[in-house]
Amino acid sequence: MPFARIDVRRDASVELVRVVSEAVYKAMVDVANVPVHDKFQVINRHAADEIVYPEEGYLGLNYTRDLIIIQVTWVGGRSTEVKKKFFRQIADEIHAKGGVRKEDVWINLIDTSREDWSFGNGEMQYGPK
Repeated sequence: MPFARIDVRRDASVELVRVVSEAVYKAMVDVANVPVHDKFQVINRHAADEIVYPEEGYLGLNYTRDLIIIQVTWVGGRSTEVKKKFFRQIADEIHAKGGVRKEDVWINLIDTSREDWSFGNGEMQYGPK
């Protein structure tokens, strides 16, 4: 049920993109109780001027051109603690395996209802029958 949009700089390596993709998926399965094989992601590469962030920093964080923006849309209902663990695991794994500073891993969650999804055939697979 989750859908991830991952935005990286244009010159991010294929290996880094793989690390980010797998980190997001692994956290979904390990922390957020998402079924195995439920992996829907779109990865967008951007020119330097297409990822805009506050160069003076924000909330005590200072970003670099390596900023990765991850947005996950999923069915709501997960606790704050699960969301915190989800954020932490993704940042830790991207840092450890991809060498990206944890500060440069920016994540946003969008909670939806089960009725907000169609996985094909124009049907509402998770909706009421």
